[in-house]
Amino acid sequence: MASSSGLFNSSIGRKVAMALSALFLLIFLVQHLTINFTSVFSEETFNALSHFMGTNPLVQFVLQPILMFGVAFHFIMGFILTAKNRAARPVKYAQFKGSANSSWMSRNMIWSGLFILFFLGFHFYDFWIPEMNYKYIEQNAPVDDRYYEEVVHMFKNPIRVIVYVLAFVFLALHLLHGFQSSFQSIGARHPKYTPFIEKFGKAYSILIPLGFIYIALHHYINQL
Repeated sequence: MASSSGLFNSSIGRKVAMALSALFLLIFLVQHLTINFTSVFSEETFNALSHFMGTNPLVQFVLQPILMFGVAFHFIMGFILTAKNRAARPVKYAQFKGSANSSWMSRNMIWSGLFILFFLGFHFYDFWIPEMNYKYIEQNAPVDDRYYEEVVHMFKNPIRVIVYVLAFVFLALHLLHGFQSSFQSIGARHPKYTPFIEKFGKAYSILIPLGFIYIALHHYINQL
């Protein structure tokens, strides 16, 4: 059996690892959107779900670190794959027209990924760091109905809303190539199932980011 280091040193191994981390993050996005979307129609439900996620030890000390590792791993592996692919590409390949060989999304995954990475840093600064400070540094008593008002206040700033909208537009572009590519990398290609994966991937890549965009716009417009 090949060692784990040998696996990551091979092109196929890196692509499989990248794909598995992507699939993990795809599942997280659904869960994250499901909870956040409740803020659109039920303040009480959103507060209850957010309080559960924010105080549950399994979520805070097991699932959250796994998620952070998955995000970091996915981006690091993406940068490694991009660097390896560019280093292995013949110089004359650059003379070819990119559109003849690949889609715009596939050629610009690194740029959409970088903007998403910037957004994650912004989101951590905007939400995660204040949350950690509130709970673990200042050690405030749990308040189970504070979350909705915090979200509403967050989306009062039009600059923040613009950043969120742009981030999820770039996420949609990233997913339009990345979703199908992830399944292809783990060998999930079959004449019977591939057309469904492609259609589901396109729907996912548009609807999930659109859901996050709707949340931001909903709370902003309601405060005008």
